Amino acid sequence: MRVNGRATPTVVVTFAALALSCGARDGFSVGGLGDQRLNPGDGAGDEAACEAPEIADTLTRFAIIGDYGDDGPGEAAVAALVRSFDPDFVVTAGDNNYPYGEAATIDTNIGKHYAAFICPYRGAYGPGGRANRFFPAPGNHDWYTPGLAPYLDYFELPGNERYYDVVWGSVHLFALDSDENEPDGIDATSAQAAWLEARLEASSARWHVVAMHHPPYSSGWHGSSPVLRWPFAEWGVDLVVAGHDHHYERLEIDGVTYIVNGLGGRSLYTVGEPLPGSAVHYTGAFGAQLVEATPTRLVSRFYTVDGALIDEWALGE
Repeated sequence: MRVNGRATPTVVVTFAALALSCGARDGFSVGGLGDQRLNPGDGAGDEAACEAPEIADTLTRFAIIGDYGDDGPGEAAVAALVRSFDPDFVVTAGDNNYPYGEAATIDTNIGKHYAAFICPYRGAYGPGGRANRFFPAPGNHDWYTPGLAPYLDYFELPGNERYYDVVWGSVHLFALDSDENEPDGIDATSAQAAWLEARLEASSARWHVVAMHHPPYSSGWHGSSPVLRWPFAEWGVDLVVAGHDHHYERLEIDGVTYIVNGLGGRSLYTVGEPLPGSAVHYTGAFGAQLVEATPTRLVSRFYTVDGALIDEWALGE
């Protein structure tokens, strides 16, 4: 266990579009860059049908999956595990739509398994959710279709939709675009990094969680992406979750916890010599994280689809 001493109060940031379209509720806000939209659209899952989610005052529970978007038994098993968690929302660490990020595959790869969390949902697998509870980060396979077009058309996300932030209870989530095609750059001096630093500085949430696809540190087949080793500790980040390598790993580096979570259902990779700071590494079966956060404590657990607990880690009191 590692103790983080940052002050604990959570302040809700007002988001005008949320208040206008859904009715703002305590504990939830979304933000980002550019056209700040909350679930606009038409059809069964349009803006009028999307509600603001119910937010518990004391406990936030969310699932994290990575490298999952390949319709098949692996993804189906992970999706069943995620549903068994009954999370408030789902976060992805990229590669939402294999193999080439195309419009023809996106609904089968995502909506077939996670439609109940998505609003607005205009696909073929049911009515979708009443509130949006699905927060993806783009991966390299999503970018294989130029301009990330099917991904941007499929989801309605805050800000520029490639990177954005969401406050839910005591958790401030930052979804980043770590792909080299990101127009605003991916190094520590980029416009995207400047946005993150500014949003972190303005945040009053207790826990700061970053999700992206390419891991700053990984002992896996793809390995680390040093360009993404931003000064997360200096900026006040508690947890950085990535995918890309299809294994699970937890690393403790310079006061920040880094997790590689790429076991969402596509395939299993081997793990090489563990990097310094690697505390846990696993590649035996598909699975997902369940994170539980209160204003004083954050606990992350990784479970396999068979229910085995592989890793448990906590911050706070």
